[in-house]
Amino acid sequence: MKEVFLQKLKEEFVPALGCTEPVAVAYAAAKAREVLTLQPERIEFFVSGNILKNGMGVGIPGSGMVGLTIAGALGALGGDPTAGLEVLDGIGNDVMELAKAFVDQGKVSVDVKYDVPKLYIECICHNGDNTGRVVIQDRHTNIVAVERNGEVIYSNACNSENKGGTDFSKWSFENIYAFINTVDIDEIRFIEKGIKLNKSIAEEGLTGNYGLQVGKSMMLNIKKGLLSPDLMNRSIMLTAAASDARMAGSTMPVMSNCGSGNQGISVTLPVVVAAEELEVEQDNLLRGLALALLTTIYMKSFVGQLSALCGVLLSTAGAACGITYIMGGDFQQLGMTLKNMTGSVTGMICDGAKYGCSHKISASVSAAIQSSLLAMNHNVLNGMNGIIDDDVEATIRNIGRLANEGMEVTDEVILKTMLEKMKKVS
Repeated sequence: MKEVFLQKLKEEFVPALGCTEPVAVAYAAAKAREVLTLQPERIEFFVSGNILKNGMGVGIPGSGMVGLTIAGALGALGGDPTAGLEVLDGIGNDVMELAKAFVDQGKVSVDVKYDVPKLYIECICHNGDNTGRVVIQDRHTNIVAVERNGEVIYSNACNSENKGGTDFSKWSFENIYAFINTVDIDEIRFIEKGIKLNKSIAEEGLTGNYGLQVGKSMMLNIKKGLLSPDLMNRSIMLTAAASDARMAGSTMPVMSNCGSGNQGISVTLPVVVAAEELEVEQDNLLRGLALALLTTIYMKSFVGQLSALCGVLLSTAGAACGITYIMGGDFQQLGMTLKNMTGSVTGMICDGAKYGCSHKISASVSAAIQSSLLAMNHNVLNGMNGIIDDDVEATIRNIGRLANEGMEVTDEVILKTMLEKMKKVS
């Protein structure tokens, strides 16, 4: 399993510039323009409800605007089709102004497409009678179809069906724990890049005036003496500040996890702060972070890429386990940590990417630290509590069942509510 875990870490823990749903739209547009081989005159998008939901209210890096139309225009007019989730890196002012003009002139359309996977993006770039069409499905950079003027250049349905090609049937929480304790530390040292990126955008969130300013408000209240600069508050402050900046359109990249920048931020920074507070060695921090990342990836395999369940539950559950690990917790206490998290913020909904995500992150980070501290004292929610099972593997599966079966109607109601709101605005 060692090579499987290492490969998955490198696949999922990757840099991203901007919120990953609109960035995926920009990536599809950049690819469609590349296929068209001409400057687009008009751009069409057909997306799943979850993509629309996660792109409606989030800031697009450097634009001062929100939404999928500006993200798509930037991708089509100046995005780098080879850069993946950093497709918008290096966009100049000339492209920015042209993209804004495209949006203002109604040259970019976005419509919801039904009866498609939760993560679905179809982009068609037009120039006269010429078209370039690209379809992304199931994962943010997973291209399953490419066409020029209706002629199929590339099609790979199985690339969609295997959803990234990872077989999770042999994964287990116990296997992850065994890997963490035996892997050569140099093989996971690449995680350090994620620490650097996510700490940098956290500092940006504290110094700038981004979004709801959840992190900055906490910093100011610490300076006033209303809050103390302890493990709990510093973890919440830095993680929320990073999300504040990212959701409001900061041009700084973050290290994402499982296709989400917020999940990358919230799985790393609480563990980093705990390591600083406890003054643990770097090697121990890296093992704790690898545990946190793999736990999140494993839980995410049961939930799916996009859901009505806020994904920060999964990332902060991973972070909680990472904190327990660096505090010296054993395997039993790690299981306790996961069960405690399941009994806290599990029902939190995802109603799209937006400024308010940092507010939800702050609640989840608080629950993560509390869950870890409870576990370290051998306090745990048992199988008589709701969806928690005495078996940690069953608990993880129950979260996936809740997301995929229990919250399907919730997802529909959220989207319906947001679409009604859009109609009022227009």
